[in-house]
Amino acid sequence: MATEIEAWTTGPQNDGVFSFEQKQDEDDSEDLNELEVNGNWTPQEKALHEARLKAKAKRRLRKSSSRDSTRESLSDSVSGEPSTDPHSPKAKAAVNDRKSRTGKGRGLPKKGGAGGKGVWGAAGMVYEVEELDADDPNYDESAQGDTVYATVVPELDERELEKTIHPIVQEYFEHGDTKEVQMLLKELNLGHHKFEFSSRAVSLSLEGKASHRELTSRLLSDLSGKVLSESDMSRAFDKMLKELPDLILDTPEAPQMLGQFIARAIADHAIPMSFLDCYKGKVDCDHARAALDRASVLLSMKREIMRLDNVWGVGGGQRPVKHLIKEMNLLLKEYLVSGELSEAEHCLRDLEVPHFHHELVYEAVVMVLESTGDTALQMMVKLLKVFWQTGLITLDQMNRGFQRVYDELPEISLDVPHAHSIMETFVDLCFQEQVITKQLRDSCPTRGRKRFVSEGDGGLVKS
Repeated sequence: MATEIEAWTTGPQNDGVFSFEQKQDEDDSEDLNELEVNGNWTPQEKALHEARLKAKAKRRLRKSSSRDSTRESLSDSVSGEPSTDPHSPKAKAAVNDRKSRTGKGRGLPKKGGAGGKGVWGAAGMVYEVEELDADDPNYDESAQGDTVYATVVPELDERELEKTIHPIVQEYFEHGDTKEVQMLLKELNLGHHKFEFSSRAVSLSLEGKASHRELTSRLLSDLSGKVLSESDMSRAFDKMLKELPDLILDTPEAPQMLGQFIARAIADHAIPMSFLDCYKGKVDCDHARAALDRASVLLSMKREIMRLDNVWGVGGGQRPVKHLIKEMNLLLKEYLVSGELSEAEHCLRDLEVPHFHHELVYEAVVMVLESTGDTALQMMVKLLKVFWQTGLITLDQMNRGFQRVYDELPEISLDVPHAHSIMETFVDLCFQEQVITKQLRDSCPTRGRKRFVSEGDGGLVKS
């Protein structure tokens, strides 16, 4: 008994608890000691002794292996390195294991709180659209109906830029539609060359008419803030100021015109008011200084900003009809005084109203009918002949002008009694100079001689 009590009290402990294997080993050792004491073993006892030794060795081996694995797991947890090969079956099983490592679940109800056979999720739940994996072997790109392909427009270089912008500006001078230009520019990828459009448009307008410059100023105003920014406009005018020495070779008045462009752009809020301040005391070129001075003068004049809309004059087709009639009357009166055909031709071209030239023909014929003497008649025939030969007045405009006089001749004859006879003389001279056609001459109205009361209906004198 004393031996057994001593074994309980002095046996090895595992965390304060006696293990069953330790107790069994101690019992086997006690039995072996008793057998060794006797010293007389039978064959059965000897076989039993060997079996016990083998079992004891197995238990010790199993115990040592479990202790080693425990130490390795503890060392791995401290060092953070995996204890097993990630490619081993055990590691794969651990990765695919769906059990909670913490011993606790997520706490969420299965199927989102809704259950039942064949049901997944609560009623009314909207499932997200399943996105197809492009790496899937069964993925078919052509079968995807929601594929959108974006058109990539390459950026234009300097050579292509000039070839593209030039026809756009020239066509704009013909139709004058700023929205169409805006649409065309949005289709182009100008990149960092956006400001080039403004500078090239201004350069082309300097070589054209006043109406072209007016259209260009209007275009810059409409494109500002939509296609072109204030910085783009400022860069364009800065480039134009630097190119003035070359521009004056083709257009001597380029500095004054560019100054008017700058003033108009500031008035239209296309470029900031501080644009001129950036150049104060920093300009060495005389031509650039003249352009900036011109812009500064226009902006500093009293209420001039409100009147800069007419800095290029009013375009022919946009002028009031009364204003055009007044200009043509003034043109004809100056011609009758000076007799300069070239000046009259220049003034008529500056009006830029080829569709309204029939008014000039009408006013010229009426002026002949209201004049006294043959001087005005001869000069007007000469003027119309020059306009006809140069093509400034077309056949249609000439015919319309004379036909208007034919239609109003009865009213004109009330103020000018001899209007019919003067008209016949003027028409004959124009036909001789090949200004009008034979058909137009024959259509001239004539007034017969008045019959006296004594003349009968048949023209016979009553007896």
